[in-house]
Amino acid sequence: MATYKEKVGTAVQNIAGEDGVVTGQLWYDSSNSEFKYKYQAYGNAWSSQNQQNTAREGGTGSNSAAAYTAALTYGGAINPGAVQALTESWNGSAWTEVNDLNTGRTLQAGAGVSQTAALCIGGRNPGGTRIDDTELWNGTNWTEVNDLNTGRAQFPGAGTSTSALVFGGENPSDAQLAITESWNGTNWTEVGDLPLVTFGNSGIGATNTACLSFGANNPPPTTTEVYSWNGSSWQDIASLNQTRTNSTGAGSQTSGLAIGGIAGSEIGNTEIWNGSIWTESADLSSPRRSIASSGSSSANALVYQGSSPTISGLTEEWNAGINLGAWFTGGSVNTARKQLAGFGTQTSALAAGGGAPSAVANTELYNGTAWAEINDLNAATRELAGAGTSTAGLVFGGENPGVAVEDKTELWNGFTWTEVNDMNDIRRNGLGAGTSTAALSFGGFGDPGVGYLAETETWNGTNWTEVNDMNTARANAGGVGTNTAALAFGGFRDPPPGPIDFTELWNGTNWTEVNDMTLANNSMGGAGTSTAALSFGGNSPSTSTQSWNGTNWSNETALSTGRSTLAGAGTQTLGLAISGDAATLSAATEEWDGTGFITKTITTTTD
Repeated sequence: MATYKEKVGTAVQNIAGEDGVVTGQLWYDSSNSEFKYKYQAYGNAWSSQNQQNTAREGGTGSNSAAAYTAALTYGGAINPGAVQALTESWNGSAWTEVNDLNTGRTLQAGAGVSQTAALCIGGRNPGGTRIDDTELWNGTNWTEVNDLNTGRAQFPGAGTSTSALVFGGENPSDAQLAITESWNGTNWTEVGDLPLVTFGNSGIGATNTACLSFGANNPPPTTTEVYSWNGSSWQDIASLNQTRTNSTGAGSQTSGLAIGGIAGSEIGNTEIWNGSIWTESADLSSPRRSIASSGSSSANALVYQGSSPTISGLTEEWNAGINLGAWFTGGSVNTARKQLAGFGTQTSALAAGGGAPSAVANTELYNGTAWAEINDLNAATRELAGAGTSTAGLVFGGENPGVAVEDKTELWNGFTWTEVNDMNDIRRNGLGAGTSTAALSFGGFGDPGVGYLAETETWNGTNWTEVNDMNTARANAGGVGTNTAALAFGGFRDPPPGPIDFTELWNGTNWTEVNDMTLANNSMGGAGTSTAALSFGGNSPSTSTQSWNGTNWSNETALSTGRSTLAGAGTQTLGLAISGDAATLSAATEEWDGTGFITKTITTTTD
């Protein structure tokens, strides 16, 4: 591969704009009289993966130091009184049920750095008794082996199936324990105690001679203390940034992660350990406690199950130092508004209707730099959906200034709007996808007597036809794609009330439920296709950005301005976030570069 010097040279070049600029280049932008530098953004992120077959809390991962692509989880509870013996194996993409434990249990410890050799240690059995039972996994079956000296629950394990360590925990007799026990492949032996009695602590480490214990109840509230084990004794070496208990960890004594837990309520905080200090990084998508994990370092990890506070089967994968996209400030709209329709590309987009705060008919065209007001809709409308391009678009549904829900459709020819045939169902806060001659309308909210909609309609350029319904009725969701390949994500439903993380895929005939978003959200913007989508913003208002690769959702760099009920346009790699509600109405436009190439202005000579 050619070097930067070979491709660009060493002199600072004079370039108008940034056409032809490469990553790592410093240049003088003569069109703006500025020195600039272009670089690649890197960061850390959690991404959602296929869920466990059985949602649970308090189960154990094969070990904090096991491979994140070949994990094992066992035990746990599907509700506080339903303790399980279930075992599942992870192959990097999906969970498979394998042979059960001999004794069902929850809040136990685990050890083992291989998917074919693991230990399940102690815990609470279905009767609630803290047990000392130890079981060995050989890749196919569990076998009972020698017991712990002290039965306990809510404690961690470290090491391998032949060389393990457990520390802390609780039982009815002692409430909280400092006892440490070492496993030599045959027997447990008591060794040096922790400096404090504790339970709910977490541990990481690949051997029984080098591991960490962190976060715990001692007694409540939680602690930030971190202790290091050298094979014979514990030393207090550092403090977490976030107090926590019932968290989990991944990695080794010198490179690890502290993940999630509870600190008054469930948290998603993730901290990276470099052997000396803890640094806060990207949070879990779903704050949880009583979770399990696998991963041999701070670079990659897998977490699964837990409670948030409802019991979850959610699986998330951690990757550090990956290419992340970035948002950049674009031109502001002329009329700040929310609940508007947007479609087109990053350099040629249309924004129509919306609330400012009452319904308006304003239409604006974006040329990649600035918005220009053009011909209005025939009817002022907010909470409408749209599809198409900046020269051939369609808007449908919504709410008029009299707050009546509409079934109207208007067609854009690049110059003016024309009313065309109405939809079959009145709806507001629905979703749209496709083109001006082949569109899809799905979801939304009907009149108060109808509520949330699952109805789907397809447009052939002349008429709307009802087709098969969505699996989950919803409104204020995200929607992208075509009328034969669309994606619906998130939104709001009732009952039960609240935002959802459900994702559905349309194949031209039916909707199919696929992997959930990394967090429940509603009132977001969307861009892209059914196989490469972007979701951004949302209720609260939110800065959340998530990308869809056709299988899973991943967290991305957050919006600069948190907002809800915004519009979106463009693609997964070149998206546009338009206006919306950010406590007050926002006129801001942000442009998304999914490649993560950032241009930084070093200095300017315009003054």
